[in-house]
Amino acid sequence: MKTSSVSNKKSDKISTKQRIINYAIEMFNTNGVQNVTSRHIAAEMGISHGNLDYHYNTKEDLLLAIYKQMREEMSESYLIKESYSSSIEHLHRLLIHLAHFHLKYKFFHLDLLEIHRSYPRINEILQENLRLRRDQMLALFEKFIDEKYIIGESSDEYIRLRHTIRIVITFWLIQQEVLTSFKFQKEGEMVKHIWELLMPYMTDLGKEEFERVTQRFSFSS
Repeated sequence: MKTSSVSNKKSDKISTKQRIINYAIEMFNTNGVQNVTSRHIAAEMGISHGNLDYHYNTKEDLLLAIYKQMREEMSESYLIKESYSSSIEHLHRLLIHLAHFHLKYKFFHLDLLEIHRSYPRINEILQENLRLRRDQMLALFEKFIDEKYIIGESSDEYIRLRHTIRIVITFWLIQQEVLTSFKFQKEGEMVKHIWELLMPYMTDLGKEEFERVTQRFSFSS
């Protein structure tokens, strides 16, 4: 009985912690990180501020929990899977997932500079994660070369291109919010922009594979 009681308490705590995360994401997405306090979240949930504070003592603690969830959700998409027919398919499906992922955690990408400046523990993990993503993108480019989908024998030739792709991925939502008079607001535009960056470097074989993959998965499926 004691074991069951402890297990139930733990389950209840996990459930409450996840509910707090879910409410926080929704409110941060709607109002921005700087405009939402823990008291706002507690009031929206119908719980006491003390209850929320018990689970997440500071806003940074809560944001860290959200970022951990984000990392876990995203890491799987960067892994090369045997079910992918090629590195072109891997990148394409990764980009589609990233576009949906950014909308789910919209606040994080729109408030990235604020988070970077105000929450040092999150920034430390963020920088570590960005280095990991850089290495994973390098591995993907090496696969492009091995499979003869892009021109060149050394992935070092593509350092600036990979960095440009990272800039587009990281700041896509911000430019959509600011450049409202431009036409690139539709779903799938980020994916198209990145492929347009890659297209001049692609071999005929790479272009054929790109056509096959995009016919199957489009740009936003």
